[in-house]
Amino acid sequence: MNPRKKPNKPAPKANKVGTTGHNWDGIKELNNPLPRWWLWTFYATIIWGIGYMVVYPSVPLLTSATQGTAGYSSRLALEEDLAHFAARNAPLDEALIAIPLTEIQANPDLAHYASAGGAAVFKTACAQCHGEGAEGAKGYPNLLDDDWLWGGDIEAIYQSIRHGIGAEDDINTRFAEMSAFGEFLSDDEMTSVLHYTLSLSGAGHNPSFVGSGASVFADNCAACHGADGKGDRALGAPDLTDSIWLYGKSQSDVRASITEGRQGKMPAWQHILSEAQLRQVAYFVHQLGGGE
Repeated sequence: MNPRKKPNKPAPKANKVGTTGHNWDGIKELNNPLPRWWLWTFYATIIWGIGYMVVYPSVPLLTSATQGTAGYSSRLALEEDLAHFAARNAPLDEALIAIPLTEIQANPDLAHYASAGGAAVFKTACAQCHGEGAEGAKGYPNLLDDDWLWGGDIEAIYQSIRHGIGAEDDINTRFAEMSAFGEFLSDDEMTSVLHYTLSLSGAGHNPSFVGSGASVFADNCAACHGADGKGDRALGAPDLTDSIWLYGKSQSDVRASITEGRQGKMPAWQHILSEAQLRQVAYFVHQLGGGE
């Protein structure tokens, strides 16, 4: 006896919804209407957007934007916030300005305020050159070590920050300029003084040039770097006997410094920062670990 056949399922009703005309590998896209709740939500966002454009600044013009009926300004709000916190910090700023730089550390409240404020100033104004961690880069001093061209005590650091290095807009700026000796020395003299200079720090050099290089050094370099090569902070002349070299200590780096000279530059920050901010960032840099 044959098994009873299963009744056939009724054929599905033909879908009366039209298609969009799109067809991907035989798959047709139905043109179903959007849910009403979605449409009303979409219309509500349009109405809200129009209302926002009327109330708040939004439509860009050639030199500004529409102001809006509420009269709101994000710039004005920021200025009000800055004024609010400036008023709150005013007593601390006054105390910080009144106290000698060397006594900030002895006042815990001022020391904490100077360190926190100095860190913010450093990230804004100094990190672009000296690095976010103050580790410096080639041509930009590392502020974490103990090698300071102009001195590493807090007053010397403050002086450098306030008046800058080679700043044209400050008559009290310091100058860190080294002549381009490629204009005065012969190739043989350049080679000999290069190897003598490298020998001062124990870097790789050719001993056969040291004797003649010492004479060239004494005639042309000792006036700034000292007869022993240990530098002169009054002139911003670096110590050539240690292992810290601002522009690199390879033979090519040192030759470039001697041949082309070096002209260090740093802005005079007194034209940009307040007196309290100058003291804050000086204290912050000093307490990083390299300050003397």
